[in-house]
Amino acid sequence: MKDAVFHLKCTRKNLSSIYKCFLPSSPFKLKSIHTNSINIGKPLQFSIHKDDPLAPQLVSILQTCTDPCSLSQGRQVHAQMVVSGIGYNGNLGTKLLGMYILCGGFLDAKNMFYQLQLWCSEPWNWMIRGFTMMGQFDFTLLLYFKMLGCGTLPDKYTFPYVIKACGGLNSVALGRVVHDKIQAMGFELDVFVGSSLIKLYSESGCICDARYLFDRMPRKDGVLWNVMLNGYVKNGDRGNAIGLFMEMRKTETYPNSVTFACVLSACASEMLSNFGSQLHGLVICCGLEMDSPVANTLLAMYAKCGHLFDARKLFDMMPKTDLVTWNGMISGYVQNGFMDEASCLFHEMIPAGMKPDTITFSSFLPLLSEGATIRQAMEIHCYIIRNGVSWDVFLKSALIDIYCKCRDVEMACKIFNERTPVDVVVCTAMISGYVLNGMNNNALEIFRWLVQERMRPNSVTLASVLPACAGLATLKLGKELHGHILKNGHGGSCFVGSAIMDMYAKCGRLDLAHQTFMGISNRDVISWNSMITSCTQNGKPEEAIDLFRQMGMGGTKYDCVSISAALSACANLPALLYGKEIHAFMMKGAFRSDLFTESALIDMYSKCGNLELARHVFDMMEEKNEVSWNSIIAAYGNHGRLKDSLNMFHEMLEDGIQPDHVTFLAIISACGHAGKVDEGLHFFHYMTEELGIMARMEHYACMVDLFGRAGRLNGAFEMINSMPFSPDAGVWGTLLGACRLHGNVELAEVASKNLFELDPQNSGYYVLLSNVHANAGQWESVLKIRSLMKERGVQKIPGYSWIDVNNTTHMFVAADRSHPQSSQIYLLLKNLLLELKKEGYVPQLYLQMHPQTIGLQQPEKG
Repeated sequence: MKDAVFHLKCTRKNLSSIYKCFLPSSPFKLKSIHTNSINIGKPLQFSIHKDDPLAPQLVSILQTCTDPCSLSQGRQVHAQMVVSGIGYNGNLGTKLLGMYILCGGFLDAKNMFYQLQLWCSEPWNWMIRGFTMMGQFDFTLLLYFKMLGCGTLPDKYTFPYVIKACGGLNSVALGRVVHDKIQAMGFELDVFVGSSLIKLYSESGCICDARYLFDRMPRKDGVLWNVMLNGYVKNGDRGNAIGLFMEMRKTETYPNSVTFACVLSACASEMLSNFGSQLHGLVICCGLEMDSPVANTLLAMYAKCGHLFDARKLFDMMPKTDLVTWNGMISGYVQNGFMDEASCLFHEMIPAGMKPDTITFSSFLPLLSEGATIRQAMEIHCYIIRNGVSWDVFLKSALIDIYCKCRDVEMACKIFNERTPVDVVVCTAMISGYVLNGMNNNALEIFRWLVQERMRPNSVTLASVLPACAGLATLKLGKELHGHILKNGHGGSCFVGSAIMDMYAKCGRLDLAHQTFMGISNRDVISWNSMITSCTQNGKPEEAIDLFRQMGMGGTKYDCVSISAALSACANLPALLYGKEIHAFMMKGAFRSDLFTESALIDMYSKCGNLELARHVFDMMEEKNEVSWNSIIAAYGNHGRLKDSLNMFHEMLEDGIQPDHVTFLAIISACGHAGKVDEGLHFFHYMTEELGIMARMEHYACMVDLFGRAGRLNGAFEMINSMPFSPDAGVWGTLLGACRLHGNVELAEVASKNLFELDPQNSGYYVLLSNVHANAGQWESVLKIRSLMKERGVQKIPGYSWIDVNNTTHMFVAADRSHPQSSQIYLLLKNLLLELKKEGYVPQLYLQMHPQTIGLQQPEKG
């Protein structure tokens, strides 16, 4: 009660300035509504002519004036009343007020209201109805409480609009105050008042209150059943919705089109296609199969349940289709991955006389997102502007998404900044677009802006912004976001949890990623895949394989991502035997013809040294895509078989498969391994100039490696200077490695200067530069580098390697003695070194040769 009163006080305070425009302009103009300023019982202005023969005719005419087109006719009737001296009291004045409300002449209605005797509820009801129709819910409630203050008792026609106003203000507290009055007056069980209360409670999330009141209603008509059914559906309680429908079937109330539309939507959400088919039969029995809302909901139900044949059959059988029908069919095709069919249907719309709307484009645009060209995006954008398609947040976010995927972030920003609605959905699309294009700082700026604008980020927003933290390796900011997520109750979501794990893993904190993983109570396949992939990418293949086993034992079904991640771990270990076990599992299950898992299998066999099995898997594939071809091209390239790699490339072209950026990455890498610089340069130019594929960061790193391996360091440096974007640590690190190999101190200094800015905590770069200077005999520089490492707290991470012997993986770390056979291993190494020295091998112990460096550097091992 206190909350309701407070809400009302705030409402009245905020509306004091607005209220003035609704004050009467007649001789009864008032500064505010007060009890003594409203005519409760005194006759006003005109005398009463109960027996006037003209009155019944005027009432009859007024009853036909029910829309804005009839307003001028209604005013003529009013003028006739004034000329004839007919009074406003009695039925005629109220009818005149009702006419103005229904015809939208609200200022006339306001003036009329103040000229009536207000001892009965009917004039108040019309004004309350008028305010509600205009969406002025605050005024509705102010007038209702003023009505009570004037001593006029509301009736059962007053409360439905007052309750609707409470719903419009999202105020259940005020609704309960009104409910108390309804109970006191005995209207609670009236079918109209009761259904209004049930609707208020159900739409406000108080579904238990709604059901309690519903069960108390002595008489339930179709409207009441439909209100309760719709309440369950809107609250996501589809099970109770279907249960209530079954109860309804036992009564004498027959379901109508609204009932079927409601229950069918529940079947679509729960994928209850069998029950939906039974309902379809009942719809036909009731003769409603051609009713547009029912047919459209049936079509949507079949589409969402994956029964596209039935959905299309229903679509083709409908004698009259509307825009909702076309949108439902297109959306069904898109959601089920039938992009070609969706595209064909979209292009059939306009010749069929259907004009695409916001919903059409919001459904259609996602199917273009993956393979769209910038021209396609702009054509659709132009159509939307040219045909005046109304903008909403869904269309805006879909356009932002397609432009970002076409790499036109500037146009996406223009759409975002246009004077059209912006909500959390649009912000999420912009954040995702920035992250996709590597603009992580911009993504974080949008996130900060939406928080400042008091928008509440949802789980999708949070899962979209976390990769920006991962991309910038900003662990501190990532932890802050994690805290925000936990504080706002999103921590239990598998979707968000997976994004948190990925962020921690990419920031180098696999321990925190694992801790987050363990904190997710109901782990789904996405969270398992994220953790397995994180372990694989962070050099923990054994843990990845162990998690893969746990996932299967825990009852979570593997998908193609799980299999691919596990095979990648086997490739990194390498663990050929376990890889073969996964291969056998694939052959038994649904993954024997999965393109992505088979491609991962090729990569696994190749990295485990078994190129023959990799080729066998490739040859046995029923269908091949660019991923499959890229895998076998890379396999031959990594084994130094450039000729075979190029042969596969030409076969790929002959097979009609278009090469992508990954294809050329594999070929350039193969050229680098074979020392064929000119061939690698040729394929780089062929990719960028002839095919129009934009070179990415990894292509430039590969080209730098190509030049560096061949000793053409100036060419590598020129390639870096020609890059259209700033080189990352990977590119400069490749150049530094080449400088170490060929002893180029000058370029090593340039590369390391950039590396120490980009990745100051990576010990490998300091060690490489130190070795370059040591090889050149520049001991002072060596000491400076080692001192710099100490100042910055950079610690050398020991290298490690492993080998699989008799199905057991053995791991070795530099200077480690934890292996059970370490004494025998070191003895064998010592004997091998002695044999090497006999053959003339002289170890290069750079730092030990200078007295000032003794103790600072041990020979690099591992």
